Amino acid sequence: MLDQIARLWARYYYVYLQGLWGTIWLSAVSVFFATILGTVLAVMKLSKYKALNWFVDLYLWILRGTPALLHLYFFWLILPKMFPALLLTETQSILVALVVSASAYVCEIIRSGIQAVDAGQTEAAKSLGMTSFNTMRKIVLPQAVKNILPALGNEYISMIKQTSLASVFFVGELMTAYRTIQAATFLSIPSLSIAGMVYLTITSVLTLALRAFERRLRRSDKTAE
Repeated sequence: MLDQIARLWARYYYVYLQGLWGTIWLSAVSVFFATILGTVLAVMKLSKYKALNWFVDLYLWILRGTPALLHLYFFWLILPKMFPALLLTETQSILVALVVSASAYVCEIIRSGIQAVDAGQTEAAKSLGMTSFNTMRKIVLPQAVKNILPALGNEYISMIKQTSLASVFFVGELMTAYRTIQAATFLSIPSLSIAGMVYLTITSVLTLALRAFERRLRRSDKTAE
């Protein structure tokens, strides 16, 4: 088995690396846009307008109560029909699905980070005559970033694993690379083992980097005190 894995890696390592690159960029772009959308949703959720609260509650209820693979199938099927003029590719449709799916979880991360900021900060800003928008933009969000960033890092690591669902649609990521090599060699277990080791390596490296980042944040907080 180990010999087969070694020979398979030596022959097809470039396919795995291409798939890894696809996984990394797909995860990064998904989390980036999910953060933008999630921030908008979190602000809507915390607003004083009930209609916005209800809309976000419905949005979160649907997306968090249904599996991510269903979201991918839905957007893969519906987006090209709804917007035929955009000529969306399968990869773009799947990317939109990943963004929408992740935004439901990022929204809760950002909402929690905002609510962790001392309410006295908001009251002080309002007493100085600042609008709610400027208070959120200049006072609350900058302070919430320290609470949000570690959780967003965890979301990115989770997204790296979640993008494996995109292999169902043969988007060029790591599990698609495994399926390509498996079809060419008929070596299912060795090719799958390599994919697993690549996932484990990249998630372990990112987890260690995230822990180091969190320690640095804690040290900066202690220094500030």
